[in-house]
Amino acid sequence: MADGTRRLLLRYRDYVIRNPGAAAQLESSVRSVSYIIAGRFADSHELSELVYSASNLLVLVNDGILRKGVAPTPLVSGTQQRLMTWLTVLEHLEVFTEMCSAKFWGEKCRWLVIILIQLAKATLRILLLHWYKAGIQTSPPITPLDRERHLHRSCSEAPALQLRHWGSPQEEQRQWISQAGAQHPPTILTQQEILAESLYITRPLVHLLALGIWGQKSWKPWLLSGIVDIASLSLMRDPKDMRQTERAELRRRTFLLLYYLLRSPFYDRYSETKILFLLRILADYVPGVSLVARPLMEYLPVWQKIYFYNWG
Repeated sequence: MADGTRRLLLRYRDYVIRNPGAAAQLESSVRSVSYIIAGRFADSHELSELVYSASNLLVLVNDGILRKGVAPTPLVSGTQQRLMTWLTVLEHLEVFTEMCSAKFWGEKCRWLVIILIQLAKATLRILLLHWYKAGIQTSPPITPLDRERHLHRSCSEAPALQLRHWGSPQEEQRQWISQAGAQHPPTILTQQEILAESLYITRPLVHLLALGIWGQKSWKPWLLSGIVDIASLSLMRDPKDMRQTERAELRRRTFLLLYYLLRSPFYDRYSETKILFLLRILADYVPGVSLVARPLMEYLPVWQKIYFYNWG
């Protein structure tokens, strides 16, 4: 049985390496199913999130096959790679885990699960930052491979003549995937920037501690979390001196400050009525917008109640 499973896994690995486009289609199909079943029946939100999480894990597995199977030896150690993989898996499964714990075991278990996941994530990120000098960490730490850019086989995107590898199609494909999987060392952070990244990593724990002290209806956890987020961004250097992925991560963190408009208690006091009113106006008077606005109106209350959707 073990040998049969191993042979099956090896066949799947070889298939993904030879057919990255087909693997991408499979991933997209699984993800599309999660959108289709959302809100269709009882327990559909949990099932939809399970399928969506499975699609993300499938991408992680397939990207790992493409990188490991044909790419050169990565710059990071095996232990660091495992830590990054565990952290990525946690981030892909956190919403589904929260939803299931709340449904089957109640609110106390839900908050216990949230605390344990955030503790695990913070511990892994602190290890990566201080022990492995991982620098600014993306979320998730193992980002999906840009297959459209690196694996496209059209002549218009082929390498220049002097850079081409004149071999078999399989060898050329291996070269392209190898380039896609190549890793670059992170930007070396100053002590101030290490403090900034540490603040960003520990912000969820600070927020959870504040919630435990002052309660979910208090403004203090909301304000304290916002102060930590802004302080973390303010202590970072000019992003122009950083790698592209690091600049993108800092832009993402800056954009996520808008989430404070959707986080309680600000959402409950100010945002909810205004956002729902605007969506209702758009749905009633702008042709075609109702196809997006009305499902969004229905799902926004569900989204707002999930901790890892808006605070994770």
